[in-house]
Amino acid sequence: MSLTILTCAVTGGDDSVQRHPQLPVTPRQIAEASIDAAKAGAAIVHIHVRDPNTGKASMDLDLYREVVDRIRSASVDVVINLTTGPGGRFVPSLTSTNGFDNGSNVRPPEERVRHIAELKPEICSLDMGSLNFGKGALINTQAQIEVIAASITEAGVKPELEIFEPGHLALAQKMISQGTIPRDSFLQFALGIPWGAPATAQMLSYFMGAMPHGMQWSAFGVGRAEFKIVAHAFLMGGHVRVGLEDNFFLEKGIEASTNAQLVDKASKIIGLLGGELATPQNARKILGLV
Repeated sequence: MSLTILTCAVTGGDDSVQRHPQLPVTPRQIAEASIDAAKAGAAIVHIHVRDPNTGKASMDLDLYREVVDRIRSASVDVVINLTTGPGGRFVPSLTSTNGFDNGSNVRPPEERVRHIAELKPEICSLDMGSLNFGKGALINTQAQIEVIAASITEAGVKPELEIFEPGHLALAQKMISQGTIPRDSFLQFALGIPWGAPATAQMLSYFMGAMPHGMQWSAFGVGRAEFKIVAHAFLMGGHVRVGLEDNFFLEKGIEASTNAQLVDKASKIIGLLGGELATPQNARKILGLV
């Protein structure tokens, strides 16, 4: 029986700390949430960092270093997956030519991937295109992606390709065929994000038919779709992701207080459907990390 890799996305980068105080913010909190998620069954933890004083998304290398060092020095084993998403948010000015409005944080691609080169996690995310998001957009052009991908490859890190809509998969296929992105990259289908691919079994079925043969893939749904997509992805032969980055609720009207609770529920769903979670060592073998 094949094993299912469960990733836990422990905090994300949305400005939601004031509404959801259970989100881990400080490096200690993020590391402890990651360790607890691993104990609950997560083989991989996907990590953003936040400014400890404001709770807002950060790209500070020292914050990443502290989180990674805390996890690596813990007694629990888990695969570390760092984001390269921050630094692509663009909110255009509606009154000035080529202007930026409040909320923009566009950075050069070298800055977005600096922590990967320094800390060398086993996996890191790589957004495969742009997407309307809130009042602005997440900007990831092919030229930006190529620079980030080259740095990831140079660091010896496996990219997890974040696919938010079908055009992103098409670009991934093009860059794989060109050799810009490794063919053994891990695909992550992000479903239910406004203006992206819907969180449906039909959408997953499309992605499965369109993706390169033999690639390992995972999927997650945001909000109320989180556990539905856990079941769909498992039944279709993929891997899964949950976590407070994507969803705050265990069920309607009941908020999760920890990431570990979300991991535990996903683990039970997979078990009820006849599956078994991969250990971190299993995940490393499945993804070719060892």
